[in-house]
Amino acid sequence: MITSVKRSLAEQIVNTIKDVCNHDINFIDCSGIILASTNPARIGTFHEIGLKAAQTGTSIEVTEDDSFSGTQKGINMPLYHEGRILAVIGITGVPDQIRKYAYLAERITNLLIREQELNQYSRREADKKHFVLQSLIQNDTSNRDYLSNSLENFHIGLNQSYRLILIRINSRYNLTNLSLIEQKTQEMFALAGISLFTFFYPRDFVALINTETYQKQAFIFHTFANENASILQVAVGKSTPVFQVHHSYESALTAINTLTNASENFALFDDLTLQLILSSVTDDTRNHFLQKTISGLSTQDLDIIKVYFSEDMSLIRTCDKLYLHKNTLQYKLNRIHKITGLNPRKFQDAVLLYLAVLLRTNL
Repeated sequence: MITSVKRSLAEQIVNTIKDVCNHDINFIDCSGIILASTNPARIGTFHEIGLKAAQTGTSIEVTEDDSFSGTQKGINMPLYHEGRILAVIGITGVPDQIRKYAYLAERITNLLIREQELNQYSRREADKKHFVLQSLIQNDTSNRDYLSNSLENFHIGLNQSYRLILIRINSRYNLTNLSLIEQKTQEMFALAGISLFTFFYPRDFVALINTETYQKQAFIFHTFANENASILQVAVGKSTPVFQVHHSYESALTAINTLTNASENFALFDDLTLQLILSSVTDDTRNHFLQKTISGLSTQDLDIIKVYFSEDMSLIRTCDKLYLHKNTLQYKLNRIHKITGLNPRKFQDAVLLYLAVLLRTNL
């Protein structure tokens, strides 16, 4: 609840009221000081009738200029908010002519204050969501009672299992347009029934979703990822108890790190197999392995071997896919064997070549 008005809000109030009634407006605090005014010369001066209106809680009309200290003719009405006087609004002019604007000015002021309160509430809620998710992700449960109460307020069941949703904005995306993707993301969260989410600077949205709910709403995340394929990637962590969400977050990070191809932008940790191993390979190990296997192959050689593996090492299907004669393909596979020392037709050698191609693709 607002108990005092900052100068910026007071200025917004007096300017908005003047736009409606075209009279000078003063916003007077409860000590009688004009906090904001459409007449800049009056800001910071003492308004005797404003003080009296605040003290008595009643509207006071002034019919003559300078009949009271710092006062011009007009109407000065106390502004009540949540049962207490917050300030006094003064409208300058002949009372009989401006009396009709008094109620309107009061309504405008209350609406602007209510808008400010809603903005403050929204900000407080956003800060609380950020704190709760950050604490869970960092496995910081030192304030467990507060976290438990907050989770219940966000409709998160303490005895239920949850998945962490990680949405990462493409590094090439212009962050000056962040508000647009933020709006899209929040709309998607609302559609999926997610109440607890936040943004981690510079590029990550994270959210909690009930495991059973995710099973029913998975298509929403697939659709969102597909519709925004050029902007972001979506990863879903494994299911964990709510106070073990840091494990779900770690698995979501693993899942999103497997999305290295431009054509891939959605990953569910549960679906990962070989990617779990490949994603944990260090750059040095990767480079060393590639140097020992396929570093000498040309781009054309690599394209051939990729298709060969995608067709389950079938010579006929690979020839059909590449529009090659069988003898030509045999020659090219022999060439790959000669360069790498690995025979694509032998199972163990083929496994090493396949892993090398995947590691190179994931660079």
